[in-house]
Amino acid sequence: MNKRIRIYMTGVGGQGTLTATTLLARVALQEGIEVVAGEIHGMAQRGGVVESSVLLGGWKSPKLGLGEADILLGFEPLETLRGIVYLKQGGAVFSGTDGIATPGVSAGREKAPEESVIRDRVLARASFACFLPCRSIGVEIGSPQSGNNVLLGALCASGLLPFGFDALERGIRSFLPTRLVEINLKAAHLGKERLALGSH
Repeated sequence: MNKRIRIYMTGVGGQGTLTATTLLARVALQEGIEVVAGEIHGMAQRGGVVESSVLLGGWKSPKLGLGEADILLGFEPLETLRGIVYLKQGGAVFSGTDGIATPGVSAGREKAPEESVIRDRVLARASFACFLPCRSIGVEIGSPQSGNNVLLGALCASGLLPFGFDALERGIRSFLPTRLVEINLKAAHLGKERLALGSH
C-alpha cells in the first residue's frame, strides 16, 4: 500500500477528465492512501485541452515533470499522443480511441494523426498499453460522459494501483450523484471487461 505512483491524465473539455481526476483521488483517500492531485492545465470551454495529475503514496506536490509519470490516462487519442512526453520509459498507458476535434484540428491548423501512428508512438515508450473506445461505449449505454469511467475501470482492474476495481466501485457509489451511480458502474465494468478481453 506504500507504492508511490504518479499518474498523468489528459483529455479535452467536456470529457470529464477533471471529474475522473477527482474521483480517482477520492477513491485513493477512501482506501487510506496518501494522495495529492492537481490541475496542470484546464480549459473550461468544450474542446479545450485539460491536463491533471494524481500522485499516490506520499508525494508533497502534484507537480509532474516530463518523463516522470508511471501511468498515462488519455481520454482522447491526440491528447494521449501529446501527453506521451510525460510518461517514463516503460510506463503504462490507458487511452481512449474516439477522437474529438480540438480547436486546432477544427480550424485546420492541425491534422489528427492516424490511430496506428498513435499506437506505434505509445508502444515505443510504454511497456503496457490499453486502447478503448470510451466515448462509443458511453454512447452505447446512454451516457457519453460516463466514458471516463470506462478508462478508470480498466485502470483499477489492471493491478497497477495499490487498490483494485472494488475500490472504484465503492468510490462511484460514495462520491457520484445517486442518479449517475448505476450508469457509471456499468461503464466501469465494461472497461474492466474490455481489459480482460485484451484491448491492448
